[in-house]
Amino acid sequence: MAKMPSSVAEFLAGQRFVVAGVSRSPAQAANAIYRKLRSSGFEVFPVNQNANEVESARCYPDLGSIPGPIDRVVVATHPRNALDIARQCIERGVRQVWFHRSFGTGSVSVEAVAECKARGIQCIEGGCPLMYCEPVDVGHRCFRWWLRLGGRVPG
Repeated sequence: MAKMPSSVAEFLAGQRFVVAGVSRSPAQAANAIYRKLRSSGFEVFPVNQNANEVESARCYPDLGSIPGPIDRVVVATHPRNALDIARQCIERGVRQVWFHRSFGTGSVSVEAVAECKARGIQCIEGGCPLMYCEPVDVGHRCFRWWLRLGGRVPG
């Protein structure tokens, strides 16, 4: 098994996660992330401003409407929405954000990452928690290996 990058290990040390971009369509990447984190024992809150329920759970329109503290946020939205999510993270005191990306830009927004870093929020730019949450499926192991070669995922 490959050594987990310290940034990923620290991110996955949280307990209360938000996945921004969870869809009413269960085939979306955000939904897979939501399900994997939930099945790994984390408390996970889905965020989608256009849905009241996803994956048989209450869905929140924004981070401000989630009760209690938030440890980590996975941004799996279109990059044009990432800056708004980053600003919500700042308002809620979130200290770690993961901008999902496999190929292309994914959810990574230069402006959102810059805003987070300017406020001391640690960012993971690219990749996916599914590449690191055990057990990792063969497809995500291959993605991790391939994307690591190009420096597009941690570690």
